Amino acid sequence: MKIVKIILIVLLAVIAIPLVLALIVPKEYSVEREVLIDKPRQEVYDYIKYLKHQDNFSSWSQMDPEMKKTFSGTDGQVGFVSAWESENPDVGVGEQEIIDMEEGRRIEYALRFKEPFEASDKAYFQLESVDADQTKVVWGFEGYMAYPMNSMLLVMDMESLIGNDFSEGLDRLKAILE
Repeated sequence: MKIVKIILIVLLAVIAIPLVLALIVPKEYSVEREVLIDKPRQEVYDYIKYLKHQDNFSSWSQMDPEMKKTFSGTDGQVGFVSAWESENPDVGVGEQEIIDMEEGRRIEYALRFKEPFEASDKAYFQLESVDADQTKVVWGFEGYMAYPMNSMLLVMDMESLIGNDFSEGLDRLKAILE
């Protein structure tokens, strides 16, 4: 009987500890990477404002060039939606919509993931002129994990998971534009 009591206490602790930790772990996270591109800001903006161009530099597009893509709206304008379906679990199923644009400076996206998990997050490109012929491009992501799933952030390094893909994509973007 004593061993059953010990097993129950240990089992209860294994369940309770992550739930208690999730109460104090942040639910929001963000990741940013940047690159300097030797082109004027407007020229960089005129390329990245088209979601279809992300197929040329995005790491996720490189992971599955055969993914099924569908589009709705006018590319390069608020409301344009690019949807994807992939058998690759690292790519999954989802869509990205342009939700806000500040001409020459910033583009914001809504990301709606459907598989392998459901989530709604935001991404953006921010551009800043370093000088007349050089632009700093920041690619960022803002995510949210609800309680108790936010306890996963204790063991998941989102900076590495997403940040490395952003860095690789920005390096490809730089090579394309320069």
